[in-house]
Amino acid sequence: MQTLHEIAPLRETLREHRMAGRRIALVPTMGNLHEGHLALVDRARQLADVVVATLFVNPLQFGAGEDFGQYPRTLESDRDQLTAHGCDLLFAPSVETLYPRGLATQTQVHVPDVSEGLCGGSRIGHFDGVATVVSLLFHLVQPDIACFGEKDFQQLAVIRKLVADLHFPIEIVGVPIVRAADGLALSSRNGYLTPDQRALAPVLQQTLARCREALSRGQPPSAALHEASQALQEAGFRLDYLELRGQDLSPFELGGDTQAQLLAAVYLGSTRLIDNVAVALPSTGADRRHG
Repeated sequence: MQTLHEIAPLRETLREHRMAGRRIALVPTMGNLHEGHLALVDRARQLADVVVATLFVNPLQFGAGEDFGQYPRTLESDRDQLTAHGCDLLFAPSVETLYPRGLATQTQVHVPDVSEGLCGGSRIGHFDGVATVVSLLFHLVQPDIACFGEKDFQQLAVIRKLVADLHFPIEIVGVPIVRAADGLALSSRNGYLTPDQRALAPVLQQTLARCREALSRGQPPSAALHEASQALQEAGFRLDYLELRGQDLSPFELGGDTQAQLLAAVYLGSTRLIDNVAVALPSTGADRRHG
């Protein structure tokens, strides 16, 4: 696997691949890779001739007091894992390479509507940082395909809208959540959990699964969400949000939508965990909204 840190050689290398008619897939990451990231690489490998992974801890998507400084940087082990999974090229730029004029005056990309609420409500500016760096990477790599995980469901929705609105000729592929054996969605931040917190963490997914079952049996969303919220808090989680949305993240319409997404963000200590599950609901004659 080739590793590049600068823009000019990245462009030259990819220009040669494009001239040869090769299909290029992009997998953007912040590194500290786990099996969830590697599932994206595996999917990209199935869909393209050339797989490009990026490794960049993006300061624009971290708010004040968040973990930018302590976010794990594990370049060597990440390279070994990418190589083992058939990645062709790793682009690992510095902050100065992507943002040479500094962060204060950096042009940023805002994706309205879908970036509001949920994680966008509690991490103000987060999705502007995501949309900006993803736009930069799309511009530099010019992939045919880009793979993103469904664990960050709102991020995936933001990127889909970004691509549609700005007419990027890129197919966005969502890859299902990869979970540990006990059901916890894999995340680089799981490493922050203490042993006791890690033992408790799977209760998040278990609670979402029970809430999904209740909704699928026809329990009113307000009651099902209230019960799930109480269960999480009684178990020791601090709730950021628990919401039922349409699968495009629009407010859920009871009586109209039968496919929805149940999304949650919680804290265990200082560690923030997110998860989501798809929900199939029975049709009803009701017509009210829950958001």
